[in-house]
Amino acid sequence: MLKIARRFTLSAVDYVYIVIGCLITAVSFQVFLLPNEIVSGGITGLSIIANNLYGWTPAVFQYAVNIPLLIVCFVLLGKAAGYKTILGSMLLPFYLIFLEDLAPLTNDPLLAAVFGGVFTGLGLGIVFRAKATTGGTSIIVQILYQYARLQFGLSTVLVDGAVIFCALIVFDPETVMYSLIALFIISRTIDLVQLGFNRNKNIFIISDNPKAIKQEVLHTLQRGVTNLGVRGGYGNTEKDMLMVVIQEREFTLLKETVLEVDPDAFVVAMSASEVLGRGFSLHKQFNVDEPLL
Repeated sequence: MLKIARRFTLSAVDYVYIVIGCLITAVSFQVFLLPNEIVSGGITGLSIIANNLYGWTPAVFQYAVNIPLLIVCFVLLGKAAGYKTILGSMLLPFYLIFLEDLAPLTNDPLLAAVFGGVFTGLGLGIVFRAKATTGGTSIIVQILYQYARLQFGLSTVLVDGAVIFCALIVFDPETVMYSLIALFIISRTIDLVQLGFNRNKNIFIISDNPKAIKQEVLHTLQRGVTNLGVRGGYGNTEKDMLMVVIQEREFTLLKETVLEVDPDAFVVAMSASEVLGRGFSLHKQFNVDEPLL
């Protein structure tokens, strides 16, 4: 019963994310992007081009294009993603119908590109966190993420960059430059929403005194340490390499701690985009005096 309740709660939260994310995206489109002809990519960007060329209503255009792409979504991403994407792809144009009389907040294209990029990226990022899309080329972005393992931000740049290239045919170069600014901000905001505000680092330490370093890390930083057996390439000797995952702000303290124990220690730091487990996504509960496996 607990598992069923937890699954239902997570599913309900996902749908709330979709509703809120689509609303934020629709408002941003209506008050920033559309009135300033900022083509930020995707079907929404194509709808701006179609509106300029033929006077087509963006909501109607998005509904017409989303239907075949939804079929692709069901085939490649599965029914669960399909249902959520149906909701997203139907909600976004639905919101646009009711927001079409909303007045633009600015007629400055630079401000529209910056703030439109931030709020559009925020809305899309929230929808993506629910493992859904707003339809259109977002489905292609989702496919690239699942099958090519590309980050959402990079996938968005690749797919929506093609849409902006189409905008060169319709709009003047200056407008397209503003669109590129918006697209960059959207991609970075999406990644920020996906990965969170906490920056982490994965640290590898090779030392002749790994036990002392381990104890110092456990007591000073209260972080878990993993031993990895390695073989030196020059001397062909067996050594222990320590792996520690820390928050970015703790790196200076860790570096000083390691070098105090062994000034000749070899330290490699790499970015860790997402970390799950105790001390990060779960509450940290361990006794630093207990031996680690």
